[in-house]
Amino acid sequence: MMKAIVTGHTRGLGAAIAAELVKRGVAVLGLARSRADASDIAQAELDMADPAALQAWLAGESLRDFLKDSTQALLVNNAGVVTPVGPLSAQDPAAVVRAVSLNVAAPLALAAAFVQAAPQAERRILHVSSGAGRSAYPGWSVYCATKAALDLHARAIGLDGDAKVKACSLAPGVIDTDMQATIRATPDVDFPLRQRFVDLKETGTLVSPADCARALVDYLLAERFGAEPVDDLRN
Repeated sequence: MMKAIVTGHTRGLGAAIAAELVKRGVAVLGLARSRADASDIAQAELDMADPAALQAWLAGESLRDFLKDSTQALLVNNAGVVTPVGPLSAQDPAAVVRAVSLNVAAPLALAAAFVQAAPQAERRILHVSSGAGRSAYPGWSVYCATKAALDLHARAIGLDGDAKVKACSLAPGVIDTDMQATIRATPDVDFPLRQRFVDLKETGTLVSPADCARALVDYLLAERFGAEPVDDLRN
């Protein structure tokens, strides 16, 4: 039996990924701060930017119970934030801590707990990364650094030599989500490349969450998954 954990499943790309997996007969457990209006998946309300809350949940039996009868288990680390945006002089240190907790600490901790919770299964870990983890952008020092951390994490997993654990940090392209709306609303002084993202919206270049989710799930379920620990869905 194939089962999947999807973080940030209540909206945007995460919601589309969860829906696409369900369409393909995969049992899904969604993790987010709130619940989605979806009766076809299991859900846990969890603020993954709160280390104490995450540790408490991982110390329980929920993850192990969900995965106990799986023969193939999937983890999609999708939840993340682009904020804080701006130079160091404008960044709220508390927002930096929250971003690093959600974008890095949570997916890394979940990956370890996930692997340990289903030793009987083939396990696949997909970090939703970004081109920003591979190129530095002004105003995005936190976002770039956190996505780069996911890339290196996936590379290191591949060197561990466990044939039953595969990982990939995958950049999905530019998707029409709330995050993109946040980027477009950012003042130019904080993000000098803002107009580039405005142009993508106005020219209809942004990919819909549903279209991206179909391609991402195809990638996740493909035989070659993990062959490239860092990849781009547009390749």
